[in-house]
Amino acid sequence: MDRCTWHNAGPPMVAMMLRETALLERTDLSSVEFLRMGSAPVSPSLLAAIAKAMPRAATSNAYGTTEGGPVVFGPHPDGIRQPELSVGYPHPSVQLRLVEGDNMDAEQGVLQLKCPAVMTGYHNRPDIKPPFTDDGFYVTHDVFRRDEHGFHYFVGRVDDMFVCGGENVYPGEVQKLLETHPDIVQACVVPVDDEIKGQKPVAFCVLRKGAILTETQVKRYALDTAPAYEHPRFVWFVDRMPLGSTNKIDRKVLIALAQERVAAAARRSA
Repeated sequence: MDRCTWHNAGPPMVAMMLRETALLERTDLSSVEFLRMGSAPVSPSLLAAIAKAMPRAATSNAYGTTEGGPVVFGPHPDGIRQPELSVGYPHPSVQLRLVEGDNMDAEQGVLQLKCPAVMTGYHNRPDIKPPFTDDGFYVTHDVFRRDEHGFHYFVGRVDDMFVCGGENVYPGEVQKLLETHPDIVQACVVPVDDEIKGQKPVAFCVLRKGAILTETQVKRYALDTAPAYEHPRFVWFVDRMPLGSTNKIDRKVLIALAQERVAAAARRSA
């Protein structure tokens, strides 16, 4: 049997694979030299687990869209090492800008791009308006931030963002925070309705095998390391995250489950 040297998968799939500890103990992954991930954010804890399971593998946190082409970012032209959680530096053939309100050159904002790979429209769907600006940039609806070296970092989807007590909450940022806890392998943060705040964050967490963690401990960890409005008001532990057809975490399923559990908790306390 040929030994695999290149592995390509979404972060949720890799996280699920690494939870199969018994199978991993019987599997030699020393031949893997490169691991490319995309379609979902990558956490520090996942990178640490990958380094342990595939010590020879260089990892790449990639970003691309169907409408805008698969190659958006690449290495830094000055040879500066790419930070682990960054998706890279803008590819020389791609024009990028981060837009926040009227600011077309924001340090954090919605990513817009223009390149030879950008689509011309949706096939046989003239009823759908193509997501382009008047000057030809594709509007991704993905929020990114840029550091002082020009490296870009995925923050979250515009349509995932919600407002909690007047503060914008990007679930992806809270998820990355929770996943810095050594006992949390995966986290998914979703909103639930709140009479006072409008909406508030709650979290589903997958724990490291054998770990014991309480809801109170997770809340305290979030409160100690992030703004108070971002901390999850409820925390539920699950064995694995539900995945959609694209192997991304199915947020709709978790939002519905969260609403059911919050309603049940309210009935019990009434």
